[in-house]
Amino acid sequence: MTKLRCLSTHLFLKERLHPGLLELAFRSGAEAVEIFAARQHFDYTSREHVQELASWFASNPLQPWSMHAPLYPDREMGRAGAPAVNLLHPEKSRRIDAMDEVKRALETAEYLHFKNLVVHLGERGDTWSPRALEHALTALEHLDAFANPLGVRLLAENILNEPTTPEHLMEILTLGHLKRIGVCLDTGHAHITVGVTDAIATLGDRIVSVHVHDNHAVRDEHLWPGEGSIDWPATAKALNALPEPPAMVLEIHYSLAETPAVLSEKVPAAFDKLA
Repeated sequence: MTKLRCLSTHLFLKERLHPGLLELAFRSGAEAVEIFAARQHFDYTSREHVQELASWFASNPLQPWSMHAPLYPDREMGRAGAPAVNLLHPEKSRRIDAMDEVKRALETAEYLHFKNLVVHLGERGDTWSPRALEHALTALEHLDAFANPLGVRLLAENILNEPTTPEHLMEILTLGHLKRIGVCLDTGHAHITVGVTDAIATLGDRIVSVHVHDNHAVRDEHLWPGEGSIDWPATAKALNALPEPPAMVLEIHYSLAETPAVLSEKVPAAFDKLA
């Protein structure tokens, strides 16, 4: 079974997302993209920007597979003091603000027709508690009800916190009877925490999409596969054993952006490691 080859536009995060970058992704060997919803990169509040991309997708073969929900509501990724988008924040007003920001990005599915929305539950270092479970269930139920009419499926990502360990993600999805919601497995985050193959074993057929990147099990470096210490043959074997092949989404750090010629070599080579 063939896995969809997808490139996250996170690689181009410092640039405004425009048709030329989408064309570069396609020429580099990607069949689809995950649009990273950061306002300085993709301004989901701008009708002009949304329509520019929608027009390009309508006449080109590259698929808009997914969108990564916003992590910050501003154009500086929080560096100017804007609070993070945190669906599990202890303060109700912050949770409501976070929900509204995610919904602003989600609304663009009416024009861009992406199929999945990757969401973070909480921030790095957040702890697990009955209250975190309650907030996670509320957020996912609310966003799922908003996404469903748009034809979008939510994917909860394992990040570097306790609420999104593979075990806790499965607990959230099971207790909430959230059968429509899937998981985006992040290989880099899993490598730093429980291990990639253990994460795959726990999450199993809930895995719909995989954020593919490497690190040395210490920092979230978002390196090209093979530049860190993840065992890619073992990872490929575990993914190939799943009932349905998940999409492979290369999520490389923007500081590692290369020339078009180098990208045309690195992107296919990265996908080949998971064939």
